[in-house]
Amino acid sequence: MSLSEKNVLIEKVQKGFVVETLGDMNEEYLKALKQTLVIVGDTELMSVPTLLTVYKEAPTLNSKITALAILQDEIGHAHIAYRLLADLGVDTEELVYQRKENKWKNPYAFDFPLSNWVELGVFNAFFDRAGYTLLGDAFEYTSYGPWKRALVKVDKEELFHLRNGEIIMRKAMEKEETREQLKHAVEWMFPMALEFFGVADELKSRSAQLDYRLKGKSNDELRQKWLSTAVPFCESIGLKVPAHYDKEKNKYVLDFPFPCKFDVKNKKWLFDQPDTWDNMIARFKQRGPKNREFVKRIQQGYHYMKALREEVV
Repeated sequence: MSLSEKNVLIEKVQKGFVVETLGDMNEEYLKALKQTLVIVGDTELMSVPTLLTVYKEAPTLNSKITALAILQDEIGHAHIAYRLLADLGVDTEELVYQRKENKWKNPYAFDFPLSNWVELGVFNAFFDRAGYTLLGDAFEYTSYGPWKRALVKVDKEELFHLRNGEIIMRKAMEKEETREQLKHAVEWMFPMALEFFGVADELKSRSAQLDYRLKGKSNDELRQKWLSTAVPFCESIGLKVPAHYDKEKNKYVLDFPFPCKFDVKNKKWLFDQPDTWDNMIARFKQRGPKNREFVKRIQQGYHYMKALREEVV
């Protein structure tokens, strides 16, 4: 692909051109789109085993029904991303059921089990809020028409998920036991949510997502948007989080070094020990403690049925 061919498509999408088919794309656009959709699909699908770790702890039948609805939504969202990838020529059967555990692109936070029902609430309020922020940006700005149309449904459902999390968090503030669970959950999950948006803008080496309008805002801009709703919500229920709005800087500022070191074994941030983005990326690539188990749970039915078919043949 020549530089002129690249620049022609960039100029077209920046002016509002909607990409509909493979014929509308160049190689760089297609590569960036595939990378984006794999991350989206993996994130949606791998949230399910994590949420299932505390599903049985639902305090009421209504809570259980709501959780089931959310799990169904997440699987549906993953199906949308993988279906779009199939239309782009990706072998999604191999992608989902034969890929090695450490090759999945879901957030690092999803490689950990939840400890209690309150953590499920924080998961929804923080992580689904991150999803709502990221996918809402894509819905508003993406140049890829099939994805934009599919996100109409996803956007509304992600909002439902995060509101469910807010309800659980509000309820948790009413009793001392659950209030302590909530504080502990926020302590490890708040920084995890910030990691959803990727490395700082000045360190990002690829700009294809922005150039081709697969997204509209940069990593740090999206992180700020998340903070602008997450922090006020937590403050509104009397919950302290390690971030505040700085009027002089006209943005939210973190009260801890980001990134900072993380004690994987104890699932605890070392807020007094700054870390590097390179180390953070290395941690992601190593995957978390439940990565293998959670991916196996996704893939085991496929391999079981495949073995049965082979026996019949």
